[in-house]
Amino acid sequence: MNNKEFVATIAKKTGLSSSETAKYIDTLVSVMVERLKENDQLNVSGFGVFEVKMRKERVSVNPKTGQRMLIPPKLVPAFRPSAKIKDKIK
Repeated sequence: MNNKEFVATIAKKTGLSSSETAKYIDTLVSVMVERLKENDQLNVSGFGVFEVKMRKERVSVNPKTGQRMLIPPKLVPAFRPSAKIKDKIK
């Protein structure tokens, strides 16, 4: 499902226009990004937890040249689904 289909599905279920729905989704995503930039966990009840995790430093090998490179540690966004979501998917 691409973004256009996602917006259309949400708009149909809520009765809002596609432009209004897209605006709400953009606002939701921007608020989530702001919280994650501050290393804050975002708990969405019944859905899951969005958080920022530290990826450790690691060594990578270029398969073409065989050259080894050190990849520095970095922060990455992560999502843990709730038990309700896990049960519904199974």
